[in-house]
Amino acid sequence: MKIVIGGQVEKKGIEALIKEIDPSIETVVKSDLDAAMEIKTGKADYYLGACHTGGGGALAMAIAMIGRSQCETVSMPGKKPQVSKVEEAVSSGKKAFGFTGDHMETAVPMIINALNKYKGE
Repeated sequence: MKIVIGGQVEKKGIEALIKEIDPSIETVVKSDLDAAMEIKTGKADYYLGACHTGGGGALAMAIAMIGRSQCETVSMPGKKPQVSKVEEAVSSGKKAFGFTGDHMETAVPMIINALNKYKGE
């Protein structure tokens, strides 16, 4: 599995968390545009990004490149990530996930665990 990391904040922190949870996942930090292109062209499997709103800077380029139907805002200010919603997004085939930087410690493990749970289904 290859995950590209974009968004406006916490890129290196997201990458470190992914590696801590599952060292077998290939990660690469890119600009938002380059990360979205990696998903669009099939060079990466998933996109994770954080910003201050969870959906703006975290997902704007992904939404533009692969469409809103492939993207999920996992958290926003005042709205914490929920396991059931993350699992539903992953199981329905979403490829890009955005969240707020302050929810990174919760959102990233939820997303990675859901991706590992549903891969190959």
